[in-house]
Amino acid sequence: MRLLRFLIAAACAVFALTVPGAPAHAARAAAAPPQTVPALRQWTAGAGAYTFTAATRVAVDPAYADRLSDEAATLAEDLGAQAGRGVAVVTAAPAPGDIGLTLGDPALPAEGYRLTVADTLTVSAATDTGAFNGTRSVLQLLHRSASVPGGTAVDWPTKAERGLMVDQGRKFFTVDWLKRHIKELAYLKLNTFHFHLSDTFGFRLESATHPEIVSADHYTKQDIADLVSLGRKYHVTIVPEIDTPGHMNAVLAAHPELRLKSNSGALSPDFIDLSLPASYALVKDLVGEYLPLFPGPYWHIGADEYVTDYTKYPQLLDYARAHYGANATAKDTYYGFVNWADALVRAGGKTTRMWNDGIKSGDGTLGPNAAIVVEYWYTYGLTPQQLAAAGHIVANESWTPTYYVLGGAKPDTKWMYETWTADRFEGGGALSDPEKNPGSLLHVWCDNPTAESEDQIAAGIMYPLRALAQQTWGTPKPVATYAAFTPIVAAVGHNPAWPGLAQPGNLALGRPTTASSTETADFPAASATDGDGATRWSSAYADPQWLQVDLGAVRRVDRVVLRWEAAYGKSFRVQLSDDATTWRTVYSTTAGSGAVQDLTGLTGSGRHIRVYGTRRGTTYGYSLYEFEVYGSP
Repeated sequence: MRLLRFLIAAACAVFALTVPGAPAHAARAAAAPPQTVPALRQWTAGAGAYTFTAATRVAVDPAYADRLSDEAATLAEDLGAQAGRGVAVVTAAPAPGDIGLTLGDPALPAEGYRLTVADTLTVSAATDTGAFNGTRSVLQLLHRSASVPGGTAVDWPTKAERGLMVDQGRKFFTVDWLKRHIKELAYLKLNTFHFHLSDTFGFRLESATHPEIVSADHYTKQDIADLVSLGRKYHVTIVPEIDTPGHMNAVLAAHPELRLKSNSGALSPDFIDLSLPASYALVKDLVGEYLPLFPGPYWHIGADEYVTDYTKYPQLLDYARAHYGANATAKDTYYGFVNWADALVRAGGKTTRMWNDGIKSGDGTLGPNAAIVVEYWYTYGLTPQQLAAAGHIVANESWTPTYYVLGGAKPDTKWMYETWTADRFEGGGALSDPEKNPGSLLHVWCDNPTAESEDQIAAGIMYPLRALAQQTWGTPKPVATYAAFTPIVAAVGHNPAWPGLAQPGNLALGRPTTASSTETADFPAASATDGDGATRWSSAYADPQWLQVDLGAVRRVDRVVLRWEAAYGKSFRVQLSDDATTWRTVYSTTAGSGAVQDLTGLTGSGRHIRVYGTRRGTTYGYSLYEFEVYGSP
């Protein structure tokens, strides 16, 4: 791993010297660049500063107006949402106070950009995608302040794929939530949104060929067209997945005749029988119907967690020997299906993706076609290096630290930020050629779909998504520790269209915090306001208990986020006070659910705020990883 890091660092340094105008001796550049998430790769300080004013326009270089008109319009729309006023787009050289867009940097990488800050703020790139990425940094900088110090940034990502997966098969996510997160991904320069559209509890796409399999909560084809269009506007690629030949409960509920039957007569609720021609006909119908809906380059077939004991299904062995030769094994029926599905996808002009767990050594005479991208999530079967040696591109979708499971495991965001890299696979493995690994996503798995609401999930993935953005973009970290990173995250905030953005960052972050009690010295009150999701406050095992923060001045509060540990409050109040003596209740519940509770729409003001618990949700005390407060002066 040391050698790998050295080679990556050396390659980046060599590249920096080959970019026209890139600052020589980048390591000697100014030590305090403007802070963004992910961090800028290179920064050289300059004179003066740029200031956003009421007269600021987006000025598009006339030589590239046809190629940058969409990016200019999107930037103006987002700036308008952020500033609360309209921002004009002009085709002209930028005047002082304007934001300029141009494609005058042909040697930059496709996603790279140069940001020049003086009396104008100019983004230059080689492609429209690079220019778009530069506009996201502009939005973040202007979210923090109307003024940006003078200088020049040159920035590009290490990994080509960076983003989010959501398990819509088991939990239906509303179209509004998905649209909000397309914009959120783009704000963080993440570019991939994996839609896991079918699984145990649902099949989520409208179907003309098989309407009988579609769940009540589903997306219409117009919904998908709208999401794809928004993704294109924000340079986010949507990767669709219809999971086959396992996890097909919703499909097989409507087609019980296709369930895989064991030699004991038991019918599988989720495995389709790959020995039946009708199984292939159904999958072919779905792939053929849906491929045109998604213009991106990929189609994900799933192929995870199918049969583990093939001896129970003699029909699969019979099928394999009839189709793949006398020496074929029952597992070859699975591999044959994967390659058959891959042929359908390739005929549609796309590249197939699949999960890694079914690919093992010596269990069949076949194997997946080398052109299939394998998404490596756990240490089953072949190692990442063995998969790469077989010809596969191997995406790092490792359980640790990218899995966010409803009602289950959560990412260790501190470890993700401080230790993990996008080239460190589950189990600690790596590839000899990092170029074989396109990147990584954060994965929201809805094994327990009612365990968290959409808003709780959005709040719960906020910090992991930003740590992943930093690690997959791959630039030098702005600060060494996760605790120091969280204030930067809070200051950068959400994309301009995020609901309730009248607030600045977390008002409680780092403020004096006291509590009625602590369980031990290891769990002090201050741990709930230190911005570190790995530390926590825990109270004594008694009721009532409270946690109190001095905000330093009277603040209007309209949102509170409570990030509970397993020991949560069943009945509690959020209260405000001017003097820490007389308290006003702005939120009260007797049905607290734990996990992440994002309390919006609050109305009140005060210098002091507290959570006052009157009934514990467990036999333990109250325990909060973070107590976040949002509002305004």
